[in-house]
Amino acid sequence: MYKKHFKRVLTKRFPELYGSILLNTDKRYLRISKDTDFSKSSSNPLDKRLDLMAYFLATIQSLQEQELDFQRIENVCIEIATEYVRPKNGLQKLFKKIPPKLINTKLSSLFLKMLDKKISKRGHDDGFLAKLITDKHDTYGFGYGIDILECGVCKLFYKHNAGKFTPILCKVDKITSSLAGLELVRKGTIANGADKCDFRFKKK
Repeated sequence: MYKKHFKRVLTKRFPELYGSILLNTDKRYLRISKDTDFSKSSSNPLDKRLDLMAYFLATIQSLQEQELDFQRIENVCIEIATEYVRPKNGLQKLFKKIPPKLINTKLSSLFLKMLDKKISKRGHDDGFLAKLITDKHDTYGFGYGIDILECGVCKLFYKHNAGKFTPILCKVDKITSSLAGLELVRKGTIANGADKCDFRFKKK
């Protein structure tokens, strides 16, 4: 499903080269995805995103082969990510804003407890490890936050000597938060050398 968004952006950005870029990306993805196969059956739901991240990494490597500088690669990745996460219709736009409205309800509390149990245990050594934060004092009164203690994306990118590109994908978090009607407040990320990625939110 996600590949069509890559194709749309790459076709627009590189009308004469997109065919070879996509072919190269698919070849690289086949190799890289062997390191993320575990994500499909991982007990940690955060690991599910790693297949998409493998395709991002393959795309970045293909763009490097075209001798694009860091800034151009970043711009392409941000455009692809924005295309991927943006609501495609009014109903999707509405659905993205529903979860924040459910925070602090009994149903949400039960769900968050179940989620915390899953994400606080490694599904795989190459995956994520995280902790939910529900104390209002630590979440600007919102009642929901998350600390990423081990980042599966960083592990994957560093394994393939592409660690310098990991912060690009951190920027996407602000886009997805905004679509939910939230402002992301973050002091640091593992990709930029912090001990953890602290996700905190404020309602717009």
